Amino acid sequence: MPKQKPLSGKEVIKIFESHGFQIKRSVGSHVRLTLFQDGNSYHITIPLHDELKKGTLHSIIKDFELSFGKEETNKWFFN
Repeated sequence: MPKQKPLSGKEVIKIFESHGFQIKRSVGSHVRLTLFQDGNSYHITIPLHDELKKGTLHSIIKDFELSFGKEETNKWFFN
């Protein structure tokens, strides 16, 4: 099983932006991203921490995988 990369909130936001998400708002240390696709909107909130905790990053990765598939997820989030 590939090892999960340690990533900061800014790095994760860049990954989501490269896949069509846009920053909708920023409140405190969290950024809300939105993707509009086929008449639907998808939202995700990313904390702006220097390094995301494993559990937080795992949850974000699961959401990413639902939208973009396992191969794309492995490319961006795992070594």
